[in-house]
Amino acid sequence: MELGTHRLLDLTHTAAAPLLAGTEYPWQALPGIGEFILELGAALSGDDYEEIEEQVWLHKTVKRFPGNFIAGPCIIGPETEVRPGAFIRGNALVGAGCVVGNSTELKNVIIFDSVQVPHYNYVGDSILGFKSHMGAGALTSNVKQDKSLVTVGLPGGERIETGLKKFGAILGDHVEIGCNSVLNPGTVIGRGSRVYPLSMVRGAVPENSIYKRAGDITGIR
Repeated sequence: MELGTHRLLDLTHTAAAPLLAGTEYPWQALPGIGEFILELGAALSGDDYEEIEEQVWLHKTVKRFPGNFIAGPCIIGPETEVRPGAFIRGNALVGAGCVVGNSTELKNVIIFDSVQVPHYNYVGDSILGFKSHMGAGALTSNVKQDKSLVTVGLPGGERIETGLKKFGAILGDHVEIGCNSVLNPGTVIGRGSRVYPLSMVRGAVPENSIYKRAGDITGIR
């Protein structure tokens, strides 16, 4: 099963391309997000971006509604909406044309262009690919209950060691996550796949698949 960075993600749709390009698996970029944002933010053009607070850079076309909180380091790209109640805790690189919605919390994330996390979502230590969408109430769980290092489970039972204590999910491009689903630590959803509402997902889901429940995954016809 192919979980490589370039199989899951089109890097032309993120400012994090230089960070991700040299990785075998996308989760290998998670520890470097904060430092990368600081380097990128310092080089942004003042004609396009405004540093509204220390280490918080917003494109001048960002639509920021009242009643949210943004901590640095953080960069938010063009034409993105940050809606009321959004809580961005830092180490967040958000692309162009995104929606960060009502009561959504972000922490240590790369959000590609045209991603929607619009209603009551928690996304931590995760990467969401181009045009991916999390339904209302869908969450990433980024720490195992026993606090051990996260592994990625493959359909045949093999596991990939990540060396990370905190790792939520990787969504490939064009992934749809149904409402009130939970993505357990180390979840990887292949490009173009869909997850049914109220699902509890663990491990890797192949690309172009429909995840109905554990052990019930079908290809998209």
